[in-house]
Amino acid sequence: MDQDLKKNILSTGTSLVGIICKDGIVMAGDKKTTAGNIIMNKGKQKVWPVNDYILVSGTGSVSDIELSKKIIKAQLKLKELSDKQRPTVKEAANLISMLSYKNIRQPSMIPFLVGLMVGGLNEDGSTELYSIEPAGSVAKVDDFDANFSSGMPYILGFLERNWKKNLSVEKGVELAIESIKSSSERDTGSGLGIDVFTITKEGIKHVLKQTIESLYKEQD
Repeated sequence: MDQDLKKNILSTGTSLVGIICKDGIVMAGDKKTTAGNIIMNKGKQKVWPVNDYILVSGTGSVSDIELSKKIIKAQLKLKELSDKQRPTVKEAANLISMLSYKNIRQPSMIPFLVGLMVGGLNEDGSTELYSIEPAGSVAKVDDFDANFSSGMPYILGFLERNWKKNLSVEKGVELAIESIKSSSERDTGSGLGIDVFTITKEGIKHVLKQTIESLYKEQD
């Protein structure tokens, strides 16, 4: 299992970040997808709203992530209909982690490996962020996280020095942007743009969408 995680997750090429702020959560990701040494997509959004109160980001195989989107959305809707109320962020994260746990343990020629971060808004206006490792365990994030993205070492190192408790969402957005830029400078599998989302009592907002365009200049 450890070898599968190292081979299939940390080498996939992704930068994700989730940051806890005093008045909400910031989640961001880069936009490059790769297949080995080939860039397959220059504008892939890696952070996506499942509904109007849950936001998810993922690292791993693109096909597994795309399937996860559909399964997560459907299962959360079924739970909402069954319970006759929307789940809390904690309940949603535990449901998603259970799906990951189950999928990775089904006999298969190709392992289903996806690392996820789940952020959301509870009905009382509070926000929470959870990190789900590819093997299915779930942990609440109290400061910041980069899950198992290949840009994780650069992002965590940057935030260890720059994150402060009780920082504002506005400052969190700035740190998220710099986190993705920092990883993109050194991680060959990350880059080509940034998507940044915020989760506050006002809801989920896509506050920044940037792409990088190549520019060739004459050298002095």
